[in-house]
Amino acid sequence: MSSTQIIAQTEKWITDVVIGCNFCPFAAKEVKQKTIRYQVDYGTDTKACLAAFLQECINLDNDPQTETTILILPDGFAAFDDYLDLVALAEKLLKKNGYEGVYQVAGFHPLYQFAGTALDDAANYTNRSVYPMLHILREASIEAALLRYKNPESIPENNIDFARDKGTGYMKMLRDACL
Repeated sequence: MSSTQIIAQTEKWITDVVIGCNFCPFAAKEVKQKTIRYQVDYGTDTKACLAAFLQECINLDNDPQTETTILILPDGFAAFDDYLDLVALAEKLLKKNGYEGVYQVAGFHPLYQFAGTALDDAANYTNRSVYPMLHILREASIEAALLRYKNPESIPENNIDFARDKGTGYMKMLRDACL
């Protein structure tokens, strides 16, 4: 599949699921302002994917107009545990390269499962994306957005409640319709 198709599916997922379900109340602004960079990396090797991740941090350094980057990994890290290992290594890479407090990584995966939840818990769909991806966010922007949002600590619980109210079948259908 081409990068253009993968990005289009990811954008649809962000529009229909992330924004449509209000999982991230800050995403609509960035989509509207076109400040999200989408990058597809077809690598399956951890070292190469981490190099791509670091390059995206450098790209953010060099482009203050880009608010956030989504690094999409369509061919790698199909196993959720392998993906979690990648996220942990990406977080270590941020620290090692002086990006702690500058950027943070958020994880999304087609098989995302929160600790302590059943595999079929609808709440997992708050982080179940169409492809494995690493979302790189600017920490200063997160902090500023959270200051303007009433009760930001309620966002995760609201998302879980919404997903569970809709049910696993609905959440799966919504996500799968993006492919």
